[in-house]
Amino acid sequence: MDISFKTTKLKKKFNEWKQLKKAHGELQAKKISLRLAELRAALNLNDLGPPYKKPCRYHELTGERKGQLSVDLDHPYRLIFKPDYNPVPIKSDGGLDWKSITAILIIGVEDTHE
Repeated sequence: MDISFKTTKLKKKFNEWKQLKKAHGELQAKKISLRLAELRAALNLNDLGPPYKKPCRYHELTGERKGQLSVDLDHPYRLIFKPDYNPVPIKSDGGLDWKSITAILIIGVEDTHE
């Protein structure tokens, strides 16, 4: 999977262990690194398994965040990303076409329930 980042600052933080650890703590930094490795190894989002499958729970967000996805890190935090396409591949039911998504844009790490 091709991964890009919302900002150059975010890219630098996510690709430099020392900065990632400083910003998120060691446990969270390890989980972020693991999720990035999973994403990089996948050919498309569908390779990551069915939505909501434990332990990672890759899933589409709803409401104001429709079109974005998240994956669990250290509760309550999640890695937030979206397909890096224009237009975004959509299935007939309105959901994202996970099999067609091979490029994503990392938005950040957030508690989506705040």
